[in-house]
Amino acid sequence: MTYIADLFIDGEWRAGSSGERFDVIDPSDLSVIARFAVASEADCMAAVDAAASAQAAWAATAARERSELLRAAYDIFTDELEQFAEIMVRENGKAWSDAIGEANYAKEFFRWFSEEAVRIPGDFRLSPSGDKRILVDRQPIGVSLLITPWNFPAAMATRKIAPALAAGCTTILKPARETPLTAAYVVDVLRRAGVPSGVVNLVTPVPTGPNVAKMIDRPEVRKLSFTGSTEVGRDLLRACADSVVSASMELGGNAPVIVLPGADMDVTIEGAVLAKMRNGGSACTAANRFYVHASLHDEFVERMNVALGEFTTGPGLDRSNQLGAMVSVTERDKVAGLVDAAVADGATVVRGGKASEAGAFYDATLVTGVQHGSRITMNEIFGPVTAVVRYDDVDEAVRMANDTIYGLMAYVFGEEREAMAVAHRLEAGMIAINRGVVSDPAAPFGGVKQSGLGREGSSEGILEYLEEKYIAVTA
Repeated sequence: MTYIADLFIDGEWRAGSSGERFDVIDPSDLSVIARFAVASEADCMAAVDAAASAQAAWAATAARERSELLRAAYDIFTDELEQFAEIMVRENGKAWSDAIGEANYAKEFFRWFSEEAVRIPGDFRLSPSGDKRILVDRQPIGVSLLITPWNFPAAMATRKIAPALAAGCTTILKPARETPLTAAYVVDVLRRAGVPSGVVNLVTPVPTGPNVAKMIDRPEVRKLSFTGSTEVGRDLLRACADSVVSASMELGGNAPVIVLPGADMDVTIEGAVLAKMRNGGSACTAANRFYVHASLHDEFVERMNVALGEFTTGPGLDRSNQLGAMVSVTERDKVAGLVDAAVADGATVVRGGKASEAGAFYDATLVTGVQHGSRITMNEIFGPVTAVVRYDDVDEAVRMANDTIYGLMAYVFGEEREAMAVAHRLEAGMIAINRGVVSDPAAPFGGVKQSGLGREGSSEGILEYLEEKYIAVTA
């Protein structure tokens, strides 16, 4: 049965003023699982109106009340965890283990920011001259437009909505068109938790770019938080410039992995597999380029080949599969094209390198003999492909790792002191030493260079939705 899903504006589910809908596809078998309402310009403007009308009352709501609403949402997610995961598997294609992992990660942002809501900091001090007291207050920035990608449809939504609501901002969520059902579920949980009308709104505009730009151009919209490609991020920053809208950007990555001489290979392989294969490689933090010292190269390739051979590929609803489908045939073919280009440049496929004939599946793949500077090392793979570059000198490995416009994530495997020294030289916002995952709601998530602006999660995450106000009081 095909599900009919609607927009959420001002506390109501709406079909959309145009009456048009788009298909939501299960990438494991390419079947249509839902018809989702298209948001017209009028719908997008109605969402802005609703958020703007609710802003003053929501900002005035006691922090404890906002906190308890977020905690109530966390409890609902906890009770419905498998339903949450199943929605992601159906529309995104990911493996069940990845979906459950994301569901657990996503709900934690509601718990974390329910605690941060009541701890918004301020300042009160005597000026050095002694003539006044300096009072610094932090207030909600206002209506916030939140744009999320398809690869982590739950976690990217909750990582934005939770701090915005905790800070006292009303929101408009614009999810990726590939995965709107997860966003609709998140919004419905908030509705059931008791979030007032207008505080959370959901739109799926077609065409996307022009309608997003028109929302940004509305004077009521004071914040944009975007997770997605660097190319789209640049366009959105230009749109924000005209109205001087505050922008947070979590953009593309090209994460290097440096395996140092003397690295513990048991630790390295375990971490490398996790860094590469988590979410099927469709993560901005996923390991993208493996720089392996010549003394360990052959052993690394041999053991990585064995480890990748243990992954079974198939529909995510079959919980025995560790690797699900990619989100679309287009994404699958993009990954295949990068592997083909690497082979054309002289690389060798040791394992995998095959796309499925049915569904958007691509095998766990290992490629060696990769040359730094080739297309596969300069582009974000976003799929289950391990590309290995042999190196001889650590300084050269660091240079190659930093040779990118991106700077989100990097990994180092080796003796701890040497690994720490290399980590300090890497141009990335986040570094993992001898481990394959860094993400945590309590840690600041974000990049440098063209991988983004601002931080999500941690105590810093709520500050993105607050503005400082200085009040001078006579001493």
